[in-house]
Amino acid sequence: MRRDRPSRVCFVCSGNICRSPIAEVVLRALAERSGQDGLVEVDSAGIGDWHVGERADRRAVAVLAANGYDGSAHRARQFEVGDFADRDLVVALDHGHLRALRTLASTSADRDKIVLLRSWDPALAGVEGHRLDVEDPYYDGEAAFVEVLRQVESACRGLLTTLER
Repeated sequence: MRRDRPSRVCFVCSGNICRSPIAEVVLRALAERSGQDGLVEVDSAGIGDWHVGERADRRAVAVLAANGYDGSAHRARQFEVGDFADRDLVVALDHGHLRALRTLASTSADRDKIVLLRSWDPALAGVEGHRLDVEDPYYDGEAAFVEVLRQVESACRGLLTTLER
């Protein structure tokens, strides 16, 4: 990571209305709360274009609000190949996103920017494979969104610690 400017992080999930907006809001808030808001610039995007321009899923906004975060300003967008040039890290929420992003990456430098979010979760040190996925809560109930938030908060704390170094 460069030290002459904030690290630029983009979280990526399927449609940019559930998991990646939660991660964007959480990392930004954790950085602000710790006085590190100048350390990172955060956004999010989706692999697909299904929800471009839409707000985050109401259940994502609700679970964020219930836990002291504000996701009301989010508007979905699609990840574009050019986003690699403007980001230091492109953070996939599951292995499907990881594969899709690697397909989009045209250089080894771009591929090196792609990482799974939960690889920063200290509770998962040494864990590999699909156990690192943040499962899609879209077709499940409120409990699934709560679990996504729990996983995202833990991993984002680890990511922020890494960025602080």
